Amino acid sequence: MDTIGDFLTRVRNAIKARHQYVIVPASNLKLAISTILQDQGYIESVERIENTRQGELRITLKYKDGMPAIMGLRRISTPGLRRYSKANETPRVLSGLGIAIISTPRGVMSDKQARQLNVGGEILCYVW
Repeated sequence: MDTIGDFLTRVRNAIKARHQYVIVPASNLKLAISTILQDQGYIESVERIENTRQGELRITLKYKDGMPAIMGLRRISTPGLRRYSKANETPRVLSGLGIAIISTPRGVMSDKQARQLNVGGEILCYVW
């Protein structure tokens, strides 16, 4: 099962339904992706709730004048087809208007951070 794809789909569906927040099962990778989205200004906040064995993440979505901050989410590397990039071939999403989230040996980070640190890795998703 593709847990990251499920996470992105839940966020995408919550945005289309104009929900204020979305609750997803917690994992360290999902928390790292959510933190990057918060740092880049795509979501309001992320909060870990310890009410089940696995726990949950409560992601508060961000809207401005009724329009969502996240216009699109796309899964790039899937379990059936992994996508990697070298440090000097890090992709630019919409000519720099969006971000790529990359899993590197130094942790999960945005494409801009990966370029600054000169590291490559698995391209998890694009956000714009």
